[in-house]
Amino acid sequence: MANPRLLLVEDDEALAELVEFRFRAEGYDVVRTPDGDEALLLAVEEAPDVVILDWMVEGTSGIEVCRRLRRDKATAHVPIIMLTARETEDDRVRGLETGADDYVTKPFSPRELVARVNAIMRRIRPALAGETLSVGDLMLDATAHRVTRRAQAIALGPTEFRLLRHFMEHPGRVFSRTQLLDAVWGTDSDIELRTVDVHIRRLRKAIELSGAPDPVRTVRSAGYALEAV
Repeated sequence: MANPRLLLVEDDEALAELVEFRFRAEGYDVVRTPDGDEALLLAVEEAPDVVILDWMVEGTSGIEVCRRLRRDKATAHVPIIMLTARETEDDRVRGLETGADDYVTKPFSPRELVARVNAIMRRIRPALAGETLSVGDLMLDATAHRVTRRAQAIALGPTEFRLLRHFMEHPGRVFSRTQLLDAVWGTDSDIELRTVDVHIRRLRKAIELSGAPDPVRTVRSAGYALEAV
């Protein structure tokens, strides 16, 4: 299988070099440019498998690059992750509404960025679907329906397994109770929001290890996230 092709659009040279290095180590073929106009030309020449796109770049802005990639039939399906120093909710919503699949706020962990891109690639490339998910000391084998933490087997119920898998596909991302309800139980579910809290507690208890930190982070008034610990 050919290596996935990643288009990196970032004008911070030091950051771009670091991100490129990490993704090449993961087996990606990386094409890098600091310029939005050149990014559009590169995408036309050979459609990438995934795009990492800074909001503020030289030439055409990242948000406009995202919009144009979504309008072009050749790149409309390509996953786009936006990098941004903008932390306001309106800016994040604008990026997602423009067509971005995910966003990462600067400063960020390159490890988290790699994990997010890998999670997207597993979903869009069926040949990778059987790979094991790994976040910190947690490993989940979706095919074998097996979860381990620090090599210790963990028994999870079906709902907790789906919940953990969803978290591990989006490491570090905060999900509200409503978002978790839709993703894990389905949009047609009549389950109450507080049921999410019950299953979060069950998941925490199941993956708890003596002396090990809790990877499930509660974000007050926002929801929950899974962190690499």
